[in-house]
Amino acid sequence: MTSPASNSPAAILHDVFGYGAFRGRQAEIIDHAIAGGDALVLMPTGGGKSLCYQVPAIARHRAGLGVTVVVSPLIALMHDQVGALEEAGVHAAFLNSTLSLPETQQVEREMMSGRLVLLYVAPERLTTPRMLGQLDSLYERGQLSLVAIDEAHCVSQWGHDFRADYLALNLLHERYPRVPRLALTATADEQTRADIVDRLALGEARRFVSSFDRPNLRYTVVEKDDARRQLLQFIRDEHEGDAGIIYCLSRRKVEETADWLNAQGIAALPYHAGLEAELRRQHQNRFLREDGLVMVATIAFGMGIDKPDVRFVAHLDLPKNIESYYQETGRAGRDGLPADAWMAYGLADVVNMRRMIDDSPADEFFKRSQRGKLEALLALAEAHDCRRARLLAYFGEPSDACAAHQSACDNCRQPPATWEATEAARKALSCIYRFHQNGGQSFGVVHLIDVLRGRMTDKVAQYGHEHLSTFGIGADLSEVQWRAVLRQLIALGHVHVEGEYSTLALTESARAVLRGEVSMRLRQPSERTSRAKRSRGAKAGGAKRSAAAMALDGASLERFDMLKAWRAGVAKEHNLPAYAVFNDATLAEMAQRVPESLAALSEISGVGAKKLEAYGRDILRMLVG
Repeated sequence: MTSPASNSPAAILHDVFGYGAFRGRQAEIIDHAIAGGDALVLMPTGGGKSLCYQVPAIARHRAGLGVTVVVSPLIALMHDQVGALEEAGVHAAFLNSTLSLPETQQVEREMMSGRLVLLYVAPERLTTPRMLGQLDSLYERGQLSLVAIDEAHCVSQWGHDFRADYLALNLLHERYPRVPRLALTATADEQTRADIVDRLALGEARRFVSSFDRPNLRYTVVEKDDARRQLLQFIRDEHEGDAGIIYCLSRRKVEETADWLNAQGIAALPYHAGLEAELRRQHQNRFLREDGLVMVATIAFGMGIDKPDVRFVAHLDLPKNIESYYQETGRAGRDGLPADAWMAYGLADVVNMRRMIDDSPADEFFKRSQRGKLEALLALAEAHDCRRARLLAYFGEPSDACAAHQSACDNCRQPPATWEATEAARKALSCIYRFHQNGGQSFGVVHLIDVLRGRMTDKVAQYGHEHLSTFGIGADLSEVQWRAVLRQLIALGHVHVEGEYSTLALTESARAVLRGEVSMRLRQPSERTSRAKRSRGAKAGGAKRSAAAMALDGASLERFDMLKAWRAGVAKEHNLPAYAVFNDATLAEMAQRVPESLAALSEISGVGAKKLEAYGRDILRMLVG
């Protein structure tokens, strides 16, 4: 019989998961859920969101209240979380399309018998008549303990990853009114939060909003010059041999980038929705289980990825909005160790994203919202002040500049020079206006810059644009500077991009700029932006040592490497990612402290009772003989 003391949240945290203390608002959320309260939980990726429903699930199951159902949209995440829970001694299972009929029936028997603590299901599975019938039976017997809706932003059309299957989850409130519900997400602005509350009928739920700051992440944005070269240099200078994720907008670019990186000696895998499902599964499993792989992917990859030692996330194309950017960059450094969020962007990114919004079949109200989100992201990219402060301000969290931060953003590390671009903006808009006056024609960015700089090209001669009053009025600015001006004009909606050839047209708001009522101050573009090497102390120069092992001395490093090799064998035997056995930080602490007894080993963070029993003696033999 489980004693009341061992059923406390703190005891479960220590005995099952091997941690000594809760972080942030975890304890408050867990107490609320154990008491049967509904909640909306916003917690950044890597902040320990899963524990907010796993600890209550264990406590309520021990109190005789039955199974917790976790709604998750990702098959791979279900498998790995269930595997990690079973490793920790918690009976968990999933129901999804990867199971055979006998396997499905066995899970259902475990669920209905009351032995199962947590069951992971996809939203479309949850709402099938068979599943609802089983949940009805559990509810009537008082054995449906808790429902956790992970990635809850998927229910909102304003979120960055809307999924129609989530809309049916409002039936949980109607059908099981006495069952507490937790809706959890890492990313949601105020509009998305309101939508989650409305669609899931969580009007009476408490809201727990943790800090959105990821103090271990270093944010860097560079102007595109030769994006592949810039990316390669970034990896070689900062992250040689590290695991990372590179996001691209198109499937073709994903495959071409992965092939190119492999040709440069960097092990990379492609991932996008156009690949065969089995190949996607293989690539995802390799990324989760092998060290030092780089995944090049569209946004089809990443949500719910639990790999803790991703050391960088890079964007070769602009994300759709700040929510997407925050969610995607949050996949780096989940272990709390230093990691990088790096992005290259240019004028073409701005043009493409504006055109995608304008050409979408959505109604004008939705388009207007998406344009506003894009403008906020572009303001972050063009910022010459603290990027971290701007990012947090978007989510309503005030913050000081990160100049003294352990992972200060690029602008705080090296404040950029700025220049007054208002007059240049007026010149560009005047030139577009003259094009329309001169025959009602529209032209693209390249021709506009040629005219402004006074370049006598064939196209200029063909249309007689050397006779325009704006010909050559911008010869004092470089092409890079003009592209920066046009990025801002397009981003702020003063210039509209039209048609197949991306020609430029003025919008109504351009009048205010032309009249001098709107000012523009831009960061000074730097040619070959990312050629200067950056330093992160011992990490600079491409060291291949794990971030968790950076502080270890020679003897400790040998022990760490020995423990990693042992862990790899255990993970392979159990068909789990290595971090589901023990993460790098736990191994590094073992290697440094060299515990000489099971009692001492149990005090290492991440060593719970089940793992101590399963692996403790093997670890002690390796460390002390």
